[in-house]
Amino acid sequence: MAEFFASGHAIDLVMVFVLLEAVLLYVIHRRTGRGVAPGALLRLLVPGACLLLAVRAALTGASWMLVALWLIFSLIAHLADLKQRWSE
Repeated sequence: MAEFFASGHAIDLVMVFVLLEAVLLYVIHRRTGRGVAPGALLRLLVPGACLLLAVRAALTGASWMLVALWLIFSLIAHLADLKQRWSE
């Protein structure tokens, strides 16, 4: 189990579930017109995905700069989401 986490495969599995969730929510919205709009869905999931990639980088021994880069991307995506929500 330790190797499963150290290799980053645990994060890969979580990312697969996030992708499946995104596809399912997109399909529901497209078919019914209800639920989260695709743009809002993207703004909602990207910061979390970037955080997951930062964790994966840290677990696999990547450079601290790569971890920091994913964290910065997450912050930028989060701030973009907040800006959009605040202007609604």
